Amino acid sequence: MKSKVLLVIGTMCISALAACDESSGSVDASAPTVGSSSDLSSFEGARAGQAEMGIQSLGFELIRSEGLTSYWFNKDTGACARITTSEGRYSDVAMLPSSDC
Repeated sequence: MKSKVLLVIGTMCISALAACDESSGSVDASAPTVGSSSDLSSFEGARAGQAEMGIQSLGFELIRSEGLTSYWFNKDTGACARITTSEGRYSDVAMLPSSDC
């Protein structure tokens, strides 16, 4: 009986360790799971304070602000975004020609 219990426990431990596969590739923890270096439209509806670091980690820089509207530019891709904030969230995210930044 004792050997059966040990066998079951051993099998459970091996199964648990087998699920810990680290060879599935690397994930950049600093990169947000939404958006890209050329399109921020998926940030619409996001909380402004939390999303700002994600936008910066995609290579965008704040170029200027006009009231609740901010213009973000990625010099590596030439992407320009106009983001309007309302009630603490990004209510409108529009990708614009780079000349608008």
